[in-house]
Amino acid sequence: MVAARAGKGWAPERRDIIWIDCNPQAGREMRDRHPFLVLSPRNFNERTSLVIGLPMTTAAYNADNPFAVVAGRAGGAKTGKTSYVLCHQPKSFDWRIRDAAPHPLKQLDAARFAEVCGVLNQIVQLT
Repeated sequence: MVAARAGKGWAPERRDIIWIDCNPQAGREMRDRHPFLVLSPRNFNERTSLVIGLPMTTAAYNADNPFAVVAGRAGGAKTGKTSYVLCHQPKSFDWRIRDAAPHPLKQLDAARFAEVCGVLNQIVQLT
């Protein structure tokens, strides 16, 4: 699937859902192009060319995953499937090199984003 290209001045924002190429991967890491929830703020993303976030998937076995948060219904070819944010797989990618682009879902709503951050904090215990 090819996503629409972002404009010249575009940079991912916190809470944005973007497409990103996860290759190369190793072991149980996700591979190929996937939706990705952006955790880092736009200023950081723009200055560093890096984005910190969490991969998303529609793999049904995540319904029982205590570290997966339901993000809603997927669109496009996956319409009707439940989309999950994988809070146990935080990643940092160079979004420019990996050809990131806006995802049709645009942004995760504030309440679900707070839930994602809460689950992630249970894992990394920053606060």
